[in-house]
Amino acid sequence: MAREPSYPEDAPVSGGQPDKAEDSKPAGAGRNRKLVTGAAIGIGSAALVAALLYANRARKPDKS
Repeated sequence: MAREPSYPEDAPVSGGQPDKAEDSKPAGAGRNRKLVTGAAIGIGSAALVAALLYANRARKPDKS
């Protein structure tokens, strides 16, 4: 038979299951945050590409 683990007396022991009060975030909160982060990275990347294209436009000689 397996022995029960021993913990220090000053350590909080919850039994391995998170309490309902601790989990105050809704289930989809992590997904929303990742979606917003992905959108921000995409917009920022597009802005950088546009800025580089615009900056390099001045260096090209006119073809006319």
